[in-house]
Amino acid sequence: MQIEQLISAIAVHAIPVIFAITVHEAAHGYAARHFGDNTAWMMGRITLNPIKHIDPFGTILLPLMLLLVSSPVILGAAKPVPVRFDKLRNPKRDMVWVALAGPAANLAMALLWGVLLILLRAANFQEDFFLEVCNAGVSVNIVLFAFNLFPLPPLDGGRILVGLLPMKQAIAVSRIEPYGFFVVIALIYFQIINYFWMYPLIVLTKFLLNLVLSPLGMLLS
Repeated sequence: MQIEQLISAIAVHAIPVIFAITVHEAAHGYAARHFGDNTAWMMGRITLNPIKHIDPFGTILLPLMLLLVSSPVILGAAKPVPVRFDKLRNPKRDMVWVALAGPAANLAMALLWGVLLILLRAANFQEDFFLEVCNAGVSVNIVLFAFNLFPLPPLDGGRILVGLLPMKQAIAVSRIEPYGFFVVIALIYFQIINYFWMYPLIVLTKFLLNLVLSPLGMLLS
């Protein structure tokens, strides 16, 4: 990727990536507080201030590296919001809702970016940069939604799976968590997550999102 293209890609993706990971983590914190755990609140992590959530590698270097290699998907990560599952009123059940809050926030943001894109097009807005930012906002949030739902701890999907399984099986799956990150990296490297999870879920999510947004598009066309 040439330097001009890289700078343009960074400019387009910066705001969507920062918002996507910030709201994702804040959503976990809000959900945890709702279900009885004030840990993130007391540490000042339930906030939309991105500085509180930025991780040097996950928030800055990882998306930049993916842009440099012209990756078809752009991933980012923030510092995880601390959650004490033992402090939740019903730990096993409430864990599901706390974990689901992050991907749900990304899905909601994808919808909002999509609405903004439709409104700008309906208003015959001619500035390509802002249209590209909206498109990036939809794509980034759909990618993070799909990736985080992969059913392997420590990803949100893994914690959802632990919360839904019977206790014996849940304990067995939860033991994967210390090694889960390395397993995920290996699955990404060998394209297993990409082909058998990410791409199908991304295509399905985009289809459903377009289905929801199409009445607004037709109304304003």
